[in-house]
Amino acid sequence: MGIWTLGINHRTAPVAVRERVAFDPATVPAVLQQMQQLAGQSEVVVLSTCNRTEVYCTGDESLPAMIAEWLVQNQSIGRNDLEASLYALQNEQAVAHTMRVASGLDSLVLGEPQILGQMKSAYAVAQEAGTVGSELGRLFRQTFSIAKQIRTDTAIGQNPVSVAFAAVRMAQHIFSDLSESRALLIGAGETIELVARHLKQAGIHRITVANRTLARAQHLAEEFHADAVLLEDIPDVLPEADIVISSTASPLPILGKGMVEKALKKRRHKPIFMVDIAVPRDIEEEVGNLRDVYLYTVDDLRDIIEENVRSREDAAQQAEELIEAGVEHFMREIRALDAVSTLTDMRSHMEILREEQLQKALKQLNNGADPEKVLRTFAHAFGNKLMHSPMVALRRAGAEGRTDVIDWSRELFNLDHLPEPSSSAGDDTDTTD
Repeated sequence: MGIWTLGINHRTAPVAVRERVAFDPATVPAVLQQMQQLAGQSEVVVLSTCNRTEVYCTGDESLPAMIAEWLVQNQSIGRNDLEASLYALQNEQAVAHTMRVASGLDSLVLGEPQILGQMKSAYAVAQEAGTVGSELGRLFRQTFSIAKQIRTDTAIGQNPVSVAFAAVRMAQHIFSDLSESRALLIGAGETIELVARHLKQAGIHRITVANRTLARAQHLAEEFHADAVLLEDIPDVLPEADIVISSTASPLPILGKGMVEKALKKRRHKPIFMVDIAVPRDIEEEVGNLRDVYLYTVDDLRDIIEENVRSREDAAQQAEELIEAGVEHFMREIRALDAVSTLTDMRSHMEILREEQLQKALKQLNNGADPEKVLRTFAHAFGNKLMHSPMVALRRAGAEGRTDVIDWSRELFNLDHLPEPSSSAGDDTDTTD
């Protein structure tokens, strides 16, 4: 038995392949049950996101091939495509990979925090489905603990590494309480949509979306409970905006110096924070010369992002060290549990042998035999029974030249530190039954 991680991700497969392996969330409980039955009640957790589909499971060496075949038979992917993209990691490598994924070290955007929540959800679904046991339960609890430690003790997620997030983070530095601010977003593409999402998460409740096409602005506004206007309505709404973030494909500037000056007068020169993400620029360069405007361009953000990427890479090195320690701790616990199981079996075996000889001794005592002779016979027979299998194994190891087994046996029984034998000791080296 072992712990396995099998999957494909953005590093091994393009989206055209990943989408064929991805699972509909509604089907995951049934998928978990089916995969669990492949190897006879193994433990299984399934994580499926836009960037990866991974199966965390326990089983023997045959399990990866079984799951791969199941994916070929049940998902819309050919064997060749799957084999070219699939990775299978076992034990230490599987544990390290699981911790790296949860900590955002294996993400498309280094250090992104969403993956941890997705892993927690995947684990909860598996718990509900009854496919998590002691091994994966221990793995995921340790994984979540390490991920939390990395978030707390390193700067892996503290600095923005996307243009949209960087823009919002800069706004947070300027406005102490974003919940009291109003934002004007110019454009309705993917970048502005991401900006709106980050603004909502930062606490802004009042957002206006301005776009050349009102229908597109309304569509985006509905998602974020915002207002929608046309570009020509900007002069009317600009005086109310504390934050302006613009990203359109317009070949000419949308906000000119004159328009912004008029808005500032209506605001009684209350400052406006502006971020121009567009190329060509949506906001005239001269706007940045106005005293009550804080204007940043996409180049300003890129400098911040590059610096933050370097910061995250430094933090990633610290995170890798924490993960290495976490893997070592986890594997040590697993090995300790294996030792406990072996010790339990040894004790059970010893008790069976002892009880067998004890019953013989009691029978002899009941028949009137000499107690001292009975005790000596019991001790001799019990010792022979207990040592028979180890001594046979040691003789075999010696014949095969396996000196490591002999050395380990001497350490196990502390044979290099034995007391001097007493003169009355008998020869108990007989291994016969």
